[in-house]
Amino acid sequence: MKKTISRFLLLISMVFSVLLLSACSSTIAKYNPKESVGKQINYTITGIEAGAGEMTTTQKVMKAYGLNKGNWQLQTSSTAAMISTLAKDVKNKQPIVVTSWTPHWMVNRYHLKFLKDPKNIYGKTEDIHTIVRKGLKKDKPEAYQMLNRFHWTPDEMAAVMLKVNSGEDPRRATKNWMTQHKQQVNSWTKGIKHVHGKSIKLTYVAWDSEIASTNLVANVLRSLGYKVEIQAMELQPLWASIATNAADGMVCAWLPTTQGMYYKDYKGKFDDLGTNLSGAKVGLAVPKYMKNINSISDLAK
Repeated sequence: MKKTISRFLLLISMVFSVLLLSACSSTIAKYNPKESVGKQINYTITGIEAGAGEMTTTQKVMKAYGLNKGNWQLQTSSTAAMISTLAKDVKNKQPIVVTSWTPHWMVNRYHLKFLKDPKNIYGKTEDIHTIVRKGLKKDKPEAYQMLNRFHWTPDEMAAVMLKVNSGEDPRRATKNWMTQHKQQVNSWTKGIKHVHGKSIKLTYVAWDSEIASTNLVANVLRSLGYKVEIQAMELQPLWASIATNAADGMVCAWLPTTQGMYYKDYKGKFDDLGTNLSGAKVGLAVPKYMKNINSISDLAK
């Protein structure tokens, strides 16, 4: 009898908790343009992984714009958690400030705008570079040549990212993209001799943009006969893998700002094949319904 009563009370408690959460959800405060945005979001910028160069730069931004003198804080999270929070807040028209970058599907899906950076701490735009280990040109000249030719646009990358975000397997999504862009793929592979059974390892940071580019390059190398292994890593081990010859290459080096510290740390221990995508951008962003917040300077008001 006592067990039955205890279970009943536990059930009542669980139901009450659900109702309480529902009640709280229904009273979420929407963005109020007449009130300080800092107060509304508890002076918190929603960030991503602690090791990302973007987070280090954002700390410099906060100092440059005097946000560190107030109550502002940069919340370390993960890319997935940041996007989840962003999706929830946008759905409820709540205020939010996030570390953001483009190309990325979230910019269009959640109607984000980048805040102006008059002090130019983030830099105007970035390029994504292809980085390979020392000796790759001699050991695997076919792969080196293909990687050296690889280049695509932010819109092309975004198209693949959108497919993957919608649930399509990255390998399949990039293979379909190759079918639809045969002429462009041929420009990367024309005249390159096919190999038989040679292995190659690519490393990447597991951002949606780099999942797209790495899977694409892996499929192109497979079409040349390579056995390709791809491995996701955090940023520091990613660069170390190339510098120590543990991996052959990567196509995900955001420069000069986002991954600039690693480029400097390992300089001389890798070969930089140059830009594979131009016009990338990082910075702080807010939903467009926050109409009176247009510059990082506005956050201090």
